[in-house]
Amino acid sequence: MSVRLTVAQALVRFLAAQYTERDGVRQRLITATWGIFGHGNVAGIGQALVEYPDLMPYHQGRNEQAMVHAAVGYARQSNRLRAHAVTTSIGPGATNLVTGAALATVNRLPVLLLPGDTFATRPADPVLQQLEVPYAGEMSVNDCLRPVSRYFDRITRPEVLVPAALAAVRVLTDPADTGAVTLALPQDVQAEAYDWPEEFLAERTWTVRRPRPDEAELDAVVQAVGKARRPMIIAGGGVRYSAAQDALSTLAGSADLPVATTQAGKGVLPWDHPCDVGGIGHTGTQTANALARTSDLIIGVGTRLTDFTTASGTLFRPDTRLVNLNITGFDAHKQAALPLVADARAGLEALTEALGGHRHGGRHDTAQWSFAKQEWQERTDAAYAAPDPRARPTQVQVLGALDTLVDGSDILINAAGSLPGDLHKLWRARSRDQYHVEYGYSCMGYEIPAAIGVALAAPGRPVWALVGDGTYLMNPTEIVTAVQEGLPIKVVILQNHGYASIGGLSEAVGAERFGTDYRHRDPFGGFTGPPLPVDLGANAASLGMRVLRPRTVRDLREALADARTATVPTCVYIETETPDTVSGPPPAQAWWDVPVAETSTRPSAVKAREEYDRHVTARRRHL
Repeated sequence: MSVRLTVAQALVRFLAAQYTERDGVRQRLITATWGIFGHGNVAGIGQALVEYPDLMPYHQGRNEQAMVHAAVGYARQSNRLRAHAVTTSIGPGATNLVTGAALATVNRLPVLLLPGDTFATRPADPVLQQLEVPYAGEMSVNDCLRPVSRYFDRITRPEVLVPAALAAVRVLTDPADTGAVTLALPQDVQAEAYDWPEEFLAERTWTVRRPRPDEAELDAVVQAVGKARRPMIIAGGGVRYSAAQDALSTLAGSADLPVATTQAGKGVLPWDHPCDVGGIGHTGTQTANALARTSDLIIGVGTRLTDFTTASGTLFRPDTRLVNLNITGFDAHKQAALPLVADARAGLEALTEALGGHRHGGRHDTAQWSFAKQEWQERTDAAYAAPDPRARPTQVQVLGALDTLVDGSDILINAAGSLPGDLHKLWRARSRDQYHVEYGYSCMGYEIPAAIGVALAAPGRPVWALVGDGTYLMNPTEIVTAVQEGLPIKVVILQNHGYASIGGLSEAVGAERFGTDYRHRDPFGGFTGPPLPVDLGANAASLGMRVLRPRTVRDLREALADARTATVPTCVYIETETPDTVSGPPPAQAWWDVPVAETSTRPSAVKAREEYDRHVTARRRHL
């Protein structure tokens, strides 16, 4: 039997019938579609969404990149078991997806992209918004999505949709291969009718696998752990997505292993867990980095071991062995590690069983790291403290005020600027999913739309988007969507008149904060005049948000408490004080490789190069 539908109608019905199942829990995969309509999708996907409103909920976005960010936030909060689709028109609507697609793929998070495309039948050539490529007639702007997609296909004929849609869902539900998936939809094909097999439109359940480790790989890892005197664990986002937190806690507790966390992994153990030693790497804690520098075995779990985690290859000793438990072989073999290719939970459980309660005989004893951790908490308390409640707060003191207010139900979202460093070092994660910092792509403008996606995935929980003024200016438009959807997200805008993070980095590398402050031009053409008179609170209010304007620490505490219980989208707009050596965060505890000009006539650059050369000698490859 067959059903006659347009390609777009068939796609919507197909997506509405796809389910994931893991550990006996079955749930719908694509739970909604985001869309901005133009001539390239309004008569196809747009009409299909109108045709089946009960099958496919629709969310109206304002910016194509932001719609992808919202979908990514939703997928992350759903542990990659649920996802959203995003549809756009041809041309600029489609190319606006690229940044969001890259973010999704870098972070291994599923999102389905459905951009319109130029005519497959080419009735006129060129058509509106068509990119003409003299050597490739079939190419369109959508081809720029190929390198940032885990799967890409163009539906040039109705019957092509059947294998392409199945392949797309296979990738979306594969924890070892997921990311952005793109099905480019020519506008004429979207509206074309076809007789679809009923089997294609029937409910289909995709089992999300938990592959167990190979016995030979497991034996090699067990031997390495048995020989190690000072092993430690670095936990990444894969622990969270696998729901492996309990398995991690069991292994760490049974073997007396300290656990440091990446940005994506922070919170997999609560901050007060006996084995948790805080963030690792350039933005990590002194406790974790000191342990890493003396460890002879690093056990990575669900981490890509990026440069921030390894301090650009300077954090570990030359003779340190690395083990990497990861669901992808690509990641498991990084840094020439002993690979343990498996699902994080299945791998941790197998390793715990194989070790049989083995406790290493080294110097990483609980009392030692507990004392160091307590010292770091005292440094955190000092940075959070605001002795004068009438003063304007620093950025870290804003975090301190929030720290006294939240509980495990709150979710904090951030992605870029100086906040990720402060949060990774200082924030006390109280629940497994409280800490939501997108640092794989560290995309400015992610926070507000991601907060919408998270609020859709976790209704009723307080969701905070923490943004600096630079990030806010990148992408504030989805505030309108939050207002339209009635989602009471809380946006905290920190007004510090520029790019604080890059400003500090610029100074450190001898670029003298050039182009990093939001200031008027001076008489000589530079940007050293007074700060720009921008009012981002007024901007947020103009987009429909309720805005609170605290000026002091005391005001801030009251405003944050008000925002937390608000039932409408609420913004807390605060101008921060520049931190000093007392109220600022602790400095970086490990190096990060940002090359410095090798020759210069400016003293600041010469001095920065000398410092760079000193650090770079410690960089090593683990072979």
